[in-house]
Amino acid sequence: MSVLNRSISLNRDGSFNRRGFSVSIGSPKVTNHVRFGWVSLKIQVLVIIASVISFFVAIGCGYIFVLPSLSHALLNAQGVLSDHNHNEILTSCDVFDGSWVRVPGYPLYNATDCPFVEKGFNCLGNGRVDTDYLSWRWKPKGCNIPRFDVRAVLEMLRSKRVVFVGDSMSRTQWESMICMLMAGVEDKSGVYEVNQNNITKRIRFLGVRFSAFNFTIEFFRSVFLVQQGTLPRYMQRPRRVKSTLMLDKLDDISHQWVNSDVLIFNTGHWWVPSKLFDIGCYFQVKRSLRLGMSIPAAFKTALETWASWVEREIDSNRTRIFFRTFEPSHWRYSYTIVMNP
Repeated sequence: MSVLNRSISLNRDGSFNRRGFSVSIGSPKVTNHVRFGWVSLKIQVLVIIASVISFFVAIGCGYIFVLPSLSHALLNAQGVLSDHNHNEILTSCDVFDGSWVRVPGYPLYNATDCPFVEKGFNCLGNGRVDTDYLSWRWKPKGCNIPRFDVRAVLEMLRSKRVVFVGDSMSRTQWESMICMLMAGVEDKSGVYEVNQNNITKRIRFLGVRFSAFNFTIEFFRSVFLVQQGTLPRYMQRPRRVKSTLMLDKLDDISHQWVNSDVLIFNTGHWWVPSKLFDIGCYFQVKRSLRLGMSIPAAFKTALETWASWVEREIDSNRTRIFFRTFEPSHWRYSYTIVMNP
């Protein structure tokens, strides 16, 4: 019996046990256990269903909120890379090797509506009837120059100072830039010459302020970039020498060119015999008169003086410097005008 009792037993509550296994005979406690199991199973099923629903909700939210932001970021990155590649192309491109092409949408401004165009250079205002010459744009062979975006340039120049220095070719480019920028300004009265001067070649300084954007575009007339002067009386000279170009000294107004953000120089058209030797102007270096110096040699010496001044006086971390090469003159033909009495 003791062995049988160890292997098979019948308890008072009707529970029948055999070798660790139990069989229910209708005990109330066992019924509660079964019910609790079914409830637990239902809860687990609900948890699983809720987890699945949460997963799809998370995916949906990610699609709605995350992907657009990610796409925007990727597009921005693509734009940055595109601009970077575009800049690299422009840097490696020879912009001087190209041709003029006809394009729609030009000119970028109407000279008649711009108060800063000299009357002598307003072709339409002076009666020119053809307009084909206004629809040309320079196109390099190896790249595309971005089209002028007036609003972008206005914002780029906000609180800046742009300075042109040179001869009449520089002045007319200065005028054109002002007129191009005025096309993007709503209140034209906010664009004015700082000294209320009319645009003329006889004034050594002209400055136009764009008050809405807090920047100025200035022009300084310096046709040789170096100083012009008369010889002192003590210096021996031939009678033909009336004045000199002091090749080792930059123009006496050069101190006004510093502290600018963009500095554009040009010279060249006055370095010809008719503007120098024919009117008695020769070259001087320090206290020495150089009567035998050629114009190309003098021009090189003047540019070396200019370059030394730039390195010494201009903060290259702030100022972007440009030196413009020769360009066509103002006039293609000469005319003899006969005035009737």
